[in-house]
Amino acid sequence: MLRIINVVGARPNFMKIAPVIDEMRRRSDRIEPLLVHTGQHYDESMSDSFFEDLDIPRPDINLEIGSGSHSEQTARVMIAFEQVLLQQPADWVVVVGDVNSTMAAAIVAAKLNVRIAHVEAGLRSGDRTMPEEINRVVTDALADLLLTPSRDANENLLREGVASEKISFVGNVMIDTLYRNLEKARRSRVLERLNLRPQQFCAMTLHRPSNVDHPKTLAGIINALEAIGERLPIVFPVHPRTRERLEQFNLTERIQKSLLMIEPLGYLDFLQLYSNSRLVLTDSGGIQEETTVLGIPCLTLRPNTERPITVLEGTNRLVGNTPEVIAREAFAALDRPAGVARVPELWDGHAAARIVDAIEEASR
Repeated sequence: MLRIINVVGARPNFMKIAPVIDEMRRRSDRIEPLLVHTGQHYDESMSDSFFEDLDIPRPDINLEIGSGSHSEQTARVMIAFEQVLLQQPADWVVVVGDVNSTMAAAIVAAKLNVRIAHVEAGLRSGDRTMPEEINRVVTDALADLLLTPSRDANENLLREGVASEKISFVGNVMIDTLYRNLEKARRSRVLERLNLRPQQFCAMTLHRPSNVDHPKTLAGIINALEAIGERLPIVFPVHPRTRERLEQFNLTERIQKSLLMIEPLGYLDFLQLYSNSRLVLTDSGGIQEETTVLGIPCLTLRPNTERPITVLEGTNRLVGNTPEVIAREAFAALDRPAGVARVPELWDGHAAARIVDAIEEASR
């Protein structure tokens, strides 16, 4: 019997690990899964309905780490998770994504000689000013099994000297969750509540420090949004961090004139919102992948991405945060007829089964 501790630290991690836990539970004669939530991000939207609506397993252990600087958070996760591993001996620790908890749990497991499997291994933006990039590089250097979502991730790892036998191309597990929940999302009434018609609006997310922490940059982005908003309304579920910066820089009143600002949405409501939009503007990671699968034009307000396959094969375009470029590319996207993207290899909704297959194979 394989004992596997799965570690998550933020809401997107739950959505990635949920299909993996489901698959492990289908093999209960061979696998005993345990789910540990570090509590890195306190998220009010992770209510009872979050777990019920998405069929997401509740954590067996919550470390309740809370917020803090990157170093503080990483250190607290390491201290707490070490006790978990000492009290709950495991054959594998599975970590997902690139949050601080991912790296912290990997370091602890490596020091205690517990094998590590990294889901979403090999993603690289090439930008080490992003904390997530550091987390990705360190985790992959320690992992015993690197589970990659795309072929370019394999190439990144091989270039860095990772042995090929440690790499397993399994596809994108976030797409498993997307496909599992599309039908549920269609039952959402969010469009009616906001008085929106399909394809008659844009959707946006914005939260990265490089975009929202500098008054001049944020004001410039708003310039572009004002121009785009004259063409189509923009619906903006506002991240708490972004709301704080808008108020701090006295930009709230101005942006409210151009955008429909709403509170953050749950996964199903947000999926229903952006899957019916004409265009998505974002600086998030996962949305680049989901819009590619759904064939929705996406402008990423960053100079780089750890998901370049969404640009090479999908609907994603990198536009940075220069106002003129954002507006120009938005108008170009709106003028093009909506096309059908080429869905990347193995983004088929069955990544979780391949992940668990790979872990079982590596355990033999």
